[in-house]
Amino acid sequence: MHNDEHYLQRAVQLAAENVSGGGRPFGAVLVKHDQILAEAANTIHVTQDPTAHAELLVIRAASQQLGARLDDCVIYASGQPCPMCLSAMYLSGVARVVFGATNQQGAPFGLSTEAIYQQLAHPVCEQTLPVRHLAQPGIEQIYRDWQARHAGG
Repeated sequence: MHNDEHYLQRAVQLAAENVSGGGRPFGAVLVKHDQILAEAANTIHVTQDPTAHAELLVIRAASQQLGARLDDCVIYASGQPCPMCLSAMYLSGVARVVFGATNQQGAPFGLSTEAIYQQLAHPVCEQTLPVRHLAQPGIEQIYRDWQARHAGG
């Protein structure tokens, strides 16, 4: 934790450089055992991919090296991770997250995801995005087949 400031400053630097290049002010660094494995800036402006957040890009890059589990890894992000990025961090097993700017700091600039966090706090049936469950009779067998293939591993 003694290097948190160092790695967070690198994420902020990536964000500043991205703004200079026409992008959004977000950068991220993924570190394992005090070694940077990946760093990235948001590339939505280049790719037109709304999932091209800096945090997801470092997760993707590190996963190419380590596999789908990023245990013992820390992500340093210039801004508070959005729900999509935070979910990916949980799913990949990231150990810790350190971020610079809060949603409250980003809000006056249109850079807050607080509204999405608020939506996700509601039951699915009460969220503004219509989500419909349409039961599929064969899905449980597919899940059983998957479980049988992955038992013990």
